[in-house]
Amino acid sequence: MKLLALLSGGLDSTLSVKVVMDLGFDVEAVHFTTPFCQCDKCSLDTVSDELGINVHHVYLGQEFLDLLLDPPHGFGSRMNICIDCRILMLKKAKELADNIGVEYFVTGEVLNQRPFSQRFPAMTLIEREAGLEGRILRPLSGKLLPKTELEKTGQVDRDMLHSIQGRRRIPQMQLAEELEIRDYPCPSGGCLLTDPQYSERLREHLAHEGKITPVQALLLKLGRHFRLGDVKVIVGRNEKENYVLQSMAEAQGIPQMSVVGHMGPTTLIQGETDEGVIDQCAALTIRYSDAPRDAPVRVSHVDGDLNYSLLKAVTDEELEAIQGTMVLAV
Repeated sequence: MKLLALLSGGLDSTLSVKVVMDLGFDVEAVHFTTPFCQCDKCSLDTVSDELGINVHHVYLGQEFLDLLLDPPHGFGSRMNICIDCRILMLKKAKELADNIGVEYFVTGEVLNQRPFSQRFPAMTLIEREAGLEGRILRPLSGKLLPKTELEKTGQVDRDMLHSIQGRRRIPQMQLAEELEIRDYPCPSGGCLLTDPQYSERLREHLAHEGKITPVQALLLKLGRHFRLGDVKVIVGRNEKENYVLQSMAEAQGIPQMSVVGHMGPTTLIQGETDEGVIDQCAALTIRYSDAPRDAPVRVSHVDGDLNYSLLKAVTDEELEAIQGTMVLAV
């Protein structure tokens, strides 16, 4: 029999796949990403190669972003919508399973490891709303959970499952040693929605815009952010960010600025502007460049046409006033 595993590439999901493979099951896997994932693709590739399993890649884009506007089951400690995210993933996994002829699922969930989505009531809710009651095997905590259909029909021996729970990782590390899984990534947060600084930026964005796109989600990761009335200004912090911002500006038709003749940031401008806002954007761009602050500097402004302005950097007092609207850097 074949099972479909939800595989992140981390230790827990890797262990779960190895456990059910050792029980004699064939396994295919599905790997989900969202605009907020900080997943290590190299780790995932290493795991799939070592286990010898086929991995289907599914991107949850605008459908996931739309959930952020009003998640039915609310937010966690930050902007994370773990319960609704898990329901969406399992629904998509079910669609894939129907196409490849698989009835049962495997996850690396550990009871009480995450207070929002891995408590027993939350797990039960997620299963029910995904339409998969009794069809999800969680090998790491299986002995602590109700029997699945695989156990009830005798296809899985409950004694071969484990009773891991809580946030300590020592039991998983010990199991990894037993199963000869030694090359695995250190545990870390893989979703930006749990990051306090990114969450603050996202809240600010939704408060002003009321929606978000994949491009906007990416831009929230980059640069220093300022709000000038209804205009968002993003000022690059280093060469790598400047390259990404410039590439996105050109691809998306977003107005951009840079200082002429001096090393400095790429600045993106989102929203309806007037001459005063353009001058403020230019002054901010100069402020974070190598140009002198006490003399006029040329700034290029690309908004369909290429224009130049001759301005000075924003003063300390002006910057302090603007920083009252500044969203924390990530």
